[in-house]
Amino acid sequence: MVIKPLHGIRVLDLTNVLAGPFACHQLAHMGADVIKVEARGSGDLARQLGADHALNQAHMGVSFLAQNAGKRSITIDLKSPKGKEVFRRLVRTADVVMENFRPGVMDRLGLGHAALMKENPKLVYCAISGFGQDGPLRDLPAYDQIVQGMSGMMSITGAPENAPYRVGYPVADTIGGMTAAFAVAAALADPRRTEGVFIDVSMLEAAMATMGWAVSNHLIAGREPRPLGNDNVTASPSGTFKTGCGLLNIAANKQEQFEALCGVLGHAEWARDARFADRHARLRHRDELRALMEPAMAARPADEWWHLLTEAGVPAGPVYSVPQALAHPQVAGRGMIATFENAPGVGRDIRVVRTGFKLNGEAPAVDTPPPRLGEHTKAILGELGYGSADIEALIAQGAI
Repeated sequence: MVIKPLHGIRVLDLTNVLAGPFACHQLAHMGADVIKVEARGSGDLARQLGADHALNQAHMGVSFLAQNAGKRSITIDLKSPKGKEVFRRLVRTADVVMENFRPGVMDRLGLGHAALMKENPKLVYCAISGFGQDGPLRDLPAYDQIVQGMSGMMSITGAPENAPYRVGYPVADTIGGMTAAFAVAAALADPRRTEGVFIDVSMLEAAMATMGWAVSNHLIAGREPRPLGNDNVTASPSGTFKTGCGLLNIAANKQEQFEALCGVLGHAEWARDARFADRHARLRHRDELRALMEPAMAARPADEWWHLLTEAGVPAGPVYSVPQALAHPQVAGRGMIATFENAPGVGRDIRVVRTGFKLNGEAPAVDTPPPRLGEHTKAILGELGYGSADIEALIAQGAI
């Protein structure tokens, strides 16, 4: 039996693009009824983003499809008095409201945290922003790359000769979304809660929270983190190495692993060399060690070394492209990818990623594909008690 821990929880998703939609995507997979509240006509900006131009034109962009399966879509004009009335009515039925506007936007609409608490005193209100709800930068817009740069993340990404480098996907947005989903789930899990909760997620702080080792080296040891390319700051040989064909990641972090590595490469004498005799010596002489290892590894391709090293107890693994990673049986066989056949608004099958965990052996899943803009407006309003004539009147007034 598939477990749905958030079954019966209603989440109103007012978010755009990635951080908020990703957070609500996780909650939907855990069983929440996620209602995506979108602007009339345009909806989530991500509907217009992605590598398929035709889908962007149809407001079903690949970027939107990636994080919105399992949600329902309602369009409401939150600037319209009638639209605000509809939204307040919806809030009375909800457990969570999540938004990622700039601080103050919801207050100016008359729909901020304090106003919505009057509608629903036990509401969990989650606001995601670049820098948080207070502080000197609170009013600035924030995008993933801006946060990557300001967090220090870029300063330690890349090699000394080419850093700073951005991480190759919107990692700060994704971390912000994961942090928001965790905070919301934690608030919902409190059995003693009798009042509402205001959650203030700063993408900048969330990103820095994941940099614990790098930050602590500065805070505690007084050492400023530096870019090391593909080398591990704590151990050597631990990084990416050239082989006869392809690259191989090796993480020989323990003494016994290094000694086993030397044996596999046919150079047991390296383990007795004073330059490499212990962890600290290897860190000081990592470039010299690499200069010895890579010529030896040129004798075989990466896949062969991978199996030989793994058999010897040395952690290692190939460097895959995204298509290679998706096609690998370890990923393809665990239910990580969901397929929606002939998805509405898309006109063909689509495949998207689910979550990264299982519950009692089952990968959490949602039943429905990403929604078309406003696809569920009438159905949701019907659930709220609006009749057909009321709905048509709201449409005529431009409220929905």
